[in-house]
Amino acid sequence: MSETAAQPTETSSARSTSELMAAVEALIFVADEPITTRSLAEILGEGRESVQAAVEALRDEYEERESGLQIREIAGGWQLATRIELHEIIRQFLKTKPSAKLSLAALETLSVIAYKQPVTIPEILEIRGVQSASAIKTLLEKRLIVTKGHKETVGRPMLYGTSKEFLIQFGLKDLSDLPSIEDFEDLVS
Repeated sequence: MSETAAQPTETSSARSTSELMAAVEALIFVADEPITTRSLAEILGEGRESVQAAVEALRDEYEERESGLQIREIAGGWQLATRIELHEIIRQFLKTKPSAKLSLAALETLSVIAYKQPVTIPEILEIRGVQSASAIKTLLEKRLIVTKGHKETVGRPMLYGTSKEFLIQFGLKDLSDLPSIEDFEDLVS
């Protein structure tokens, strides 16, 4: 049994850079959600460093030839996606309407949660100045936010934070990709 366990490593170490890039590209393409470097390395029986280098080389190759596709780091993994500037052309071809948009209340509530998480409904009310119960319900239904437990205070109110789906929908690698509050203040002034 130990021979078969070692076998993938032996055959995979014989992969050329181009073979590794092709395998990584195929796996990213068929994955139904962003796939991590760790998962790619495990599946391919390769070291994380060589898989990471293959992903980055593949991403650079797409960029250099100005492909209609791109490899994006989203929600802690890699995903093959169409270029943002081509979305309108694709929408016309598929004859689809823009995806359902969030109401202003839901968008404001989502912004508060994204920047202040974990946060309770009373804390959201204090920031927004209006009730947010229906917006919270909508965001939970769309799986853009999740419960993060209870705050250790009187009444133990529910804490809310953004979800992996939030990162995917907004094309963010992680929460550090959110624009800074200062950027918004510059827009307003």
